[in-house]
Amino acid sequence: MNAAARRHDRIAALGAGRMGRGIATAFAYAGHEVDLVDIKPRTGCAADVLRAEALAEIDGSLAAMAAWGAFDDALRPRVLQRVRFVARDEAAAALAQADFVFEGVPEVLDAKREALDFTGAHARPDAVVASTTSTFLVTQLADFVERPQRFLNAHWLNPAHVVPLVELSAHDATSADAAASLHALLESIGKVPVHCRAAPGYIVPRLQSLIMNEAARMIEQGVASAEEIDRATRYGLGFRFANMGVVEFIDYGGNDILYYASRYLAQALGDERYASPAIVDRHMREGRNGLRDGKGFHDFDGVDPARYRAVTLARMLDMLKHLGLLRQPVHHEHDRLTSTGGAS
Repeated sequence: MNAAARRHDRIAALGAGRMGRGIATAFAYAGHEVDLVDIKPRTGCAADVLRAEALAEIDGSLAAMAAWGAFDDALRPRVLQRVRFVARDEAAAALAQADFVFEGVPEVLDAKREALDFTGAHARPDAVVASTTSTFLVTQLADFVERPQRFLNAHWLNPAHVVPLVELSAHDATSADAAASLHALLESIGKVPVHCRAAPGYIVPRLQSLIMNEAARMIEQGVASAEEIDRATRYGLGFRFANMGVVEFIDYGGNDILYYASRYLAQALGDERYASPAIVDRHMREGRNGLRDGKGFHDFDGVDPARYRAVTLARMLDMLKHLGLLRQPVHHEHDRLTSTGGAS
């Protein structure tokens, strides 16, 4: 479903901080009317200051996107006009108009409870309500919600208006319709929603916490400097995983390689946290080592390995071109041209 087909949906971003502003930017850019709602009691002067600050940040984000060449800067005022700052005295009316409400108040349980109570009291019964928490689980927050069947979590990554991924997690009472509606809405504005079980760390935070801690540990141990680790991340780890998923890479290179590398690292570093999980060992025993076996974590039945590798290489070459690192082969005047008949 494209953005034009969903342009009637009205969005409420509850919480006027960094996350709310990013979400408002993303939806306004995609053509939606957005209410950036602040329910914290403030004086009129304080609300005016927050309004000016929030809209200035959104305008700055749009200006940066225009400067990158994302769109014509002449359109910026029109996009900004789609965002309306709403103070507490008008918040109930704004929530009553919203098709989708994104709760993005600070990561404090009492603040979440208050925001979700307020939403339940004023939002339409058919509105989909999504927390954006990165700390609490949807199963915990569902107890604070008036209509749990219309509630799930939508974890955006900062900056929310730029990063495509949104991690969705439902709870047992979430209706399939609510989850599907939110998924479709996010896709319509160019986001890439993924679904995961309600588990601490979701997907990306759980993976990146291990990577970041290991980077800090290598600096602590004198393995490499911060600068060298960052270069290795950008041009090796990040480059690779910008072109294929982590699990896809296991299957591409071979589960057996991960198995043996894990055993070596666990022994060489004397640390069992490098040991492979049971599923990697099981795949070794079952001959499920990925692309060359035709099965692994993914099913490669009917996949042409040569074409698959060629498409993967093409993505990497495109990335090299984007980074300005794609070069032509070096040749010298004394190089000889050869053919099947020998030197000319």
